[in-house]
Amino acid sequence: MQRIYRTASANQESAGPELVLEVDGRLLDLSGWLADAAPGAPRTLIELAAHGFFERASLESALKRGRWRELARPTQVLVPVEPERVGKILALGKNFREHAAEFGEAVPEEPLFFNKLPETLRAHGESVRVPAWYTARVDHEAELAVVIGKQGWEIDETRAMEYVAGYSVANDLTARTLQKQDRELKYPWFRAKNLEGFCPLGPCFVPRDALDIANLAVTARVRHRDGTTEERQRASTRDLIVSVPQALAWLSRHLTLRVGDIVLMGTPAGVGPLVDGDEVTCSVEGIGELSTPIVRG
Repeated sequence: MQRIYRTASANQESAGPELVLEVDGRLLDLSGWLADAAPGAPRTLIELAAHGFFERASLESALKRGRWRELARPTQVLVPVEPERVGKILALGKNFREHAAEFGEAVPEEPLFFNKLPETLRAHGESVRVPAWYTARVDHEAELAVVIGKQGWEIDETRAMEYVAGYSVANDLTARTLQKQDRELKYPWFRAKNLEGFCPLGPCFVPRDALDIANLAVTARVRHRDGTTEERQRASTRDLIVSVPQALAWLSRHLTLRVGDIVLMGTPAGVGPLVDGDEVTCSVEGIGELSTPIVRG
């Protein structure tokens, strides 16, 4: 298994975040290797993905070249995809039958998408503070996040995976009461999905070739202030109504997908409210756990 983490640089002379490559449990200094073994090569995760660095053959070749310095596990990680390089976040609604059913709704006849702003991205472990003026319900939504690695318009479904750089875990936090109010008024869901920090993403990026997404567990659990923990969401990616290739083909009929865009694949049943002091942990099997403390009041 291969994972890539973005971490704050421990080197004061460094120009920015550093990349750490995990290979079968070993943590390797990817930024240092690029500086020594591939001078002039791209330095950011999105640039590396766009140049095909994380494709199986390319990465395996890199691992055999040059010297790799081993690192300790980072205690703090950043959003795995550089937020400034994310043009748009597009999210599928009601893409698990049970999730639609828990709201008494039917599955849409065609894919339903809404958007979240890149400025809502937050790293693993970073707190999200719900604004004091909003005292109603906020829900967690665990999701598989797909990172686009190649620009595409009117993508053929049979070739859609060629446009995927890799994956991460997202929590599509939602101001549920606000969403309900706006839907009753026939307004967009925009503000309910885009409060400050409402798109935690992480803890890492997994290259497309390193993970088979056909049957991965998607879960969410909540640890309360009193120390008790409850699992609220559990399903499999095999239960997705619209698959990743279908989603990318459909989206690209209407807009251009660009390198660094993120597509959220929908959440399982079991979404539920978060109160002050809760810590919600969303996970996708094979990628990792994304934890977010919630601050309210």
